Amino acid sequence: PHADINDLPSRFSSVKSVRPPISDLRHPTAGRVFDFTEDQIRRYARHIVLKDVGGTGQQKLLGSKVLVVGAGGLGSPLLIYLAAAGIGTLGVVDADTVDLSNLQRQIVHGSGDIGRFKAQSARDHLAKINPEIQVNLHIERLQASNVTALISGYDLIADGTDNFETRFLLNDACYLAGKTLVSAAVLRFDGQIATYKAHLGAPNPCYRCLYHAPPPADLVPSCAQGGVLGAMAGAVGSYQAVEVIKELLGIGRSMSGRLLIVDALSATFRTVKVPRDPGCALCGPRPTIKDLSHHG
Repeated sequence: PHADINDLPSRFSSVKSVRPPISDLRHPTAGRVFDFTEDQIRRYARHIVLKDVGGTGQQKLLGSKVLVVGAGGLGSPLLIYLAAAGIGTLGVVDADTVDLSNLQRQIVHGSGDIGRFKAQSARDHLAKINPEIQVNLHIERLQASNVTALISGYDLIADGTDNFETRFLLNDACYLAGKTLVSAAVLRFDGQIATYKAHLGAPNPCYRCLYHAPPPADLVPSCAQGGVLGAMAGAVGSYQAVEVIKELLGIGRSMSGRLLIVDALSATFRTVKVPRDPGCALCGPRPTIKDLSHHG
């Protein structure tokens, strides 16, 4: 049984008064019995009363490790909501510094952070939201030489980058390492979200099943070239956080095999199926991509 959300405030006077109706607030972890502190019960109360999360699910989030690649337009809301949700360990991969032009959409940074590394700025902001979590900084550019080591210590990878080269590298590395990848993209007034876990086998596709190869460099403009509505990055990055949490908890219907397309100007959301490609060079039965040597 779970506590009635309307009844929680009156029960916060003591830890003992909250625990009895929430039967799964004690959960074996690493050979010991875990107890939420009173502050944790207050902080995560709206999760604990959700029947699909509860105390057991919240403890799972506290024990999870998520690597977020990119602390920009998508990474900002993604990191903020994952920190607020109590993801125990967050890794931030970003080698860029904060620029004034970032602040229109990259809400994890402020005017006082201009010139600082984005990873450092993000860590400081997340500490204000949830000082209990651990934030690991990886102030380096993701490339073939370091991607395997970077993703190895995390349960799930979230792609918040803005270029195809990194997206394909992350997809290939995650598939080869058996890691689930939650990916998002945003440009102008449009956004896309999908989850890739082809390492689990059919019918799950990988990113290459949707896009076989990166497009020509001049075909798709960057955000700097084409522009992006700041609030759009916030909306898509926030929903990306939802999908990350769903995957960590194993709840709901996964976005694996589906692509969510958001059009802000028409206020429409549509989902298209993404089947596994039997001819995929990475996850198909006769793969030609077996390592990361093809990435420069």
